Amino acid sequence: MSLRQYAYFGLSSQHISADEITSRLGITPDEVTVRGSRTITPRAIPASHRWRIVCREPGLCVDEQIARILDRLRPHTTRIAELVGQLAADGGGAVLQVVRYFNDTDHDESPRHPDAPNLFGWHLDRDVLDFLAAVDAELDVDEYDMTPGEDTI
Repeated sequence: MSLRQYAYFGLSSQHISADEITSRLGITPDEVTVRGSRTITPRAIPASHRWRIVCREPGLCVDEQIARILDRLRPHTTRIAELVGQLAADGGGAVLQVVRYFNDTDHDESPRHPDAPNLFGWHLDRDVLDFLAAVDAELDVDEYDMTPGEDTI
C-alpha cells in the first residue's frame, strides 16, 4: 500500500499575524497562510493567520517527523506556551497535525527497498505528550484513502 504523510506544528490567530508570531517566538516558520474573511465589504479582513513548522521528508515514520519538528521547537517552549495562551483568548491556538494519504499512487513516497522502515505504525512518546501539554496544543490526525473508485458516501 502506498503512503504519503507529513506533520506540522501550527499556531493560528484571528488577529496576530504570522510575522508577529515569528517576532515573538524568534523562530522562522516553514509556512504561513492568511485566510481572508468571507465578506469583502466594507473591506476584506484576514479571518485567520497560520504559522507552521513542517516536516514533509519522505521515508520517515510519523514519530520521526514529529521529533524533527519538536527538536526545533523545544528550546522555545516557554515563549510558545505564553503565546498560545494569548492566541486561545483570541479564538486561536496550537495544533500538532499529522496528515496521511493511503493508496495515493500519484504521489507515492513509500520506500521501495526491503530494509525500509514500516511507515504505517507510529506512536507519541512521553516527551511529545509533555511538550503538547506544556504549550496547550491539540493533536489532530487526518487520514485519507485515495484508492481510485472507492468513494463512499
